[in-house]
Amino acid sequence: MRARPARRSLAIATLLTGVVLAVGSGLSTPARAQSAKPTVDVIEVSGRIDPIVADYVRDSLRTAERARSEVLVIQLDSPGDLLSSGQMQALTTHLSRASIPVAVWVGASGSHAYGGAARIADVVPLVGIAQGSRMGRCTDCRMRPGLRTPRSLSAGQAQAAKAADLVSPTIGDFIVDLDGRTVNGHTLQTARVVQRAGKPRREPSVDVSFAKLALVPRLLHTVASPSVAYLLLMAGMLLIVFEFFTVGIGMSGAAGALFVVLAAFGLAVLPTRPLGIGLLALGVAGFSIDVQTGAPRVWTGIGAVALVAGTWLIYDGVGLPLVTAVLVLLGAALFMLAAMPSVVRARFSTPTIGRESIVGEVGTATAALNPEGMVRVRDALWRARTNRATPIAAGEAIRVAGVEGLVLEVEPAGADDHATGGAGA
Repeated sequence: MRARPARRSLAIATLLTGVVLAVGSGLSTPARAQSAKPTVDVIEVSGRIDPIVADYVRDSLRTAERARSEVLVIQLDSPGDLLSSGQMQALTTHLSRASIPVAVWVGASGSHAYGGAARIADVVPLVGIAQGSRMGRCTDCRMRPGLRTPRSLSAGQAQAAKAADLVSPTIGDFIVDLDGRTVNGHTLQTARVVQRAGKPRREPSVDVSFAKLALVPRLLHTVASPSVAYLLLMAGMLLIVFEFFTVGIGMSGAAGALFVVLAAFGLAVLPTRPLGIGLLALGVAGFSIDVQTGAPRVWTGIGAVALVAGTWLIYDGVGLPLVTAVLVLLGAALFMLAAMPSVVRARFSTPTIGRESIVGEVGTATAALNPEGMVRVRDALWRARTNRATPIAAGEAIRVAGVEGLVLEVEPAGADDHATGGAGA
């Protein structure tokens, strides 16, 4: 079953989508040099088909139609889509009514075209697949009977079931194999015969233009993948907690906020359960409570259970890779149980001065000792009293002779020197 988009009411998701639709699509398709040869446009579509990819495909088709390209080839590798039924219907209608031939090649080897991706292959007139790739798992497909199955078809099975017209190992072979195919009364001319080593061989007779998503749309498309959105959400919350406890200069908090904003866009596109997000937030909060106490307690257990449950429930109909979930959970636990307590202790602990360490230290009397007053030792002020009958004037050097509670027993710093000199005489 195709995943449905989650709640798009998130303000940040709407804003980012608007930015992409306004400026990103203009960067999707590169300018093409003028050429006397016919042109084949090849666009790369990978990952789940989300609104950004759907808009990119439509823009690429408009560009190819304006340039009157010989054919638009969609190089497809997708496990499914994240579009609503209306969005998918609009995309497939646009492709099926194109004024130029549109072809799909499922490749390179190891690629997939499942669910909504298979629906795109279902509506175009020409479909190729590389050996080692698979397609199918589409109960909504109508035109190609081989695709209308929950099964995954290999290249040979897809061709036998007429779900694919050609089995071509590379995109170059697929473009050559399109030569002579007729679409809507137009016969494609994409290859020519040349002599190589005395033998005839076909090679492309057209200019081939390759394109993929521009940088900003590609970033947002990547963010909308289940693993990346989950990782960004967890990393963002942990960095914000780190900033809260360390009271730093804001770098961690700013990075955490940026990660959460990007995760919000991805989670708005993905079929996300609010309960899963709430449990993840509860898990991080539970660990944070015990960070303050300095030792794992009840809230650590609550946080661990909440993180596992939130990871399990965060998506509806879209699987989160087990490796990603395990690594992120282990990393979060180590961060909260080991790294955070160490950082907090190092940030907020104050050095202690023992009796043995301070005896013999030299300082300065900040006020006259007669017999009590104040001295400065190791840049700290102490109450002190002299253990001699001789008073110590303010500003005179002192030496700590002992400690009694919080009061230092001091003597003039030159007292031992004078005593030694007198004994030697």
